[in-house]
Amino acid sequence: MSNPMKSASDSLHEVLLKAIGQAVAEGELPAEPIPAFQIEIPGDTSHGDFATNVAMVSARSFKMAPRKIAEIICGQIDLTGTCFERFEIAGPGFINFFLNQNWFGTVVQSILEEKEHYGKSDFGNHKKVMVEFVSANPTGPMHIGNARGGAIGDCLAAVLDWAGYDVTKEFYINDAGNQIEKFGMSLSVRYQQIYKGEDAVELPENAYHGVDIIEHAKNFAGIYGNKFMDVDEETRKKALVDYALPLNIANLKTDLGKYRIEYDVWFKESSLYADGLVDKVITILKDNGLTYEKDGALWYKATEFGAEKDDVLVRANGIPTYFAADIAYHYNKFAIRHFDKVINIWGADHHGHVARLKGAMNAVGLDGNKLDVVLMQMVRLMRDGEPVKVSKRTGKSITLVNLLDEIPIDAARFFFNLRESNSHLDFDLDLAVAQNSSNPVYYVQYAHARICSILANLKEDGFVPTSNTEGYSLLVAPEEIELIRHLAKLPGDIVEAAKAYDPARITRYVLDLATLFHKFYNACKVRGNENPDLTQARLNLCAAVNIVLENVLTMLKIDAPESM
Repeated sequence: MSNPMKSASDSLHEVLLKAIGQAVAEGELPAEPIPAFQIEIPGDTSHGDFATNVAMVSARSFKMAPRKIAEIICGQIDLTGTCFERFEIAGPGFINFFLNQNWFGTVVQSILEEKEHYGKSDFGNHKKVMVEFVSANPTGPMHIGNARGGAIGDCLAAVLDWAGYDVTKEFYINDAGNQIEKFGMSLSVRYQQIYKGEDAVELPENAYHGVDIIEHAKNFAGIYGNKFMDVDEETRKKALVDYALPLNIANLKTDLGKYRIEYDVWFKESSLYADGLVDKVITILKDNGLTYEKDGALWYKATEFGAEKDDVLVRANGIPTYFAADIAYHYNKFAIRHFDKVINIWGADHHGHVARLKGAMNAVGLDGNKLDVVLMQMVRLMRDGEPVKVSKRTGKSITLVNLLDEIPIDAARFFFNLRESNSHLDFDLDLAVAQNSSNPVYYVQYAHARICSILANLKEDGFVPTSNTEGYSLLVAPEEIELIRHLAKLPGDIVEAAKAYDPARITRYVLDLATLFHKFYNACKVRGNENPDLTQARLNLCAAVNIVLENVLTMLKIDAPESM
């Protein structure tokens, strides 16, 4: 699997080290350690395809002006057998390098040969990584925040997979604790209201007010009638939860499946109690001298591990807290299932929990640095230029299912992944359904469909993608060079997106690719050239662009239509 940009950068690194070594051998530079230097792609590629600051960072070691160092290094540079054709000194001592034409042809040919594998790498060395995302409470339908978290988590998992990691996608089902208690209470009230009236049994302010609770209660009554009106409250709540919770979990799986998200593992919080793992981590903390009793509760000395305040592990009533279960859950991830890295996608309102949980991992003898949390900002739905007012508390909100009924799944996945997770997102509902180039996902898909049409038309003329590379030397137009340079960036961009946990980088990449393709197509005639070699070269370039478009869209689980 090729990475044209990395290969060129690695080659340049060797060229520079060899040149400096030769200059030292000839006494032009002192025999001093070479500081770490950078090889970067300039923002303005008219200044070169790569640039290095080696002369700048070596000034102190060599006790010489950077420009003088650059001149000495350049006097020793030998580009023979490399993919570079020339270099020049710029400004106070930067050295810029220019790729030769053969390199651009090699990029196109590599894509044609690697096809659906182009962009993949072994950067991650098959390390075990878990991405846990969405993990919505199964007490009601998923909201818009879950929709964004689903797109980010699923696309991040795909990016990590393409970057060579062994990825597991997991959903944590909160089927124990306070939210289930509140779920049962809400169901019980709605069930009793069926027979006694709403005035007779008041729904508390802190209960779940959604219409889904009412529907569950009615359906339960349709099956069991008033059988559970004459039992004690705990029996009634348990019966209602045992009925409604599995339905909600099944709905979560169905709704996420519709969103094209398939998890490898659905992990139940209740299993942590059944397996004794909650008790185990509490015992570990006790044995490590990290607990104390206060007001009848058992506390964890979280402040000893960087938290702002200590946390309750076991309430005075003997019931462990959610935090105790969370410690046990992550102990399971690291100590039992042995993940090298765990990445959680959380809402930004959970930022205070990050240091607490990482510290708790250290407290139970694990490495908190192996846990990373991607914090996700809020989404604001926009229609006609105005925010759509929603209220999760009253149940008057747009759920994931509502959203996917209104806009295409392709648009949802693309739009929610357009910006970094730590950026607030305005989701334009009108734009998401627009069938024109102002809609970014439509714009990208249209590029793919357009190329499919081009390839079909050229096939009628007797031209098909080929390994004949003689015409690549003719691809010299700025639009062609810029397009190929962008194609070459994909493997490296995937690695950078994996390192930064930023799958939005790949969404932006494919949007830029579509823009560069349209720019190329408008400037460079593909069909009907008098020179068949140029036609063939441009056909191959179009085919390479189509492969990359399809690879990225497939990675993001977005359709790549052949016609529109």
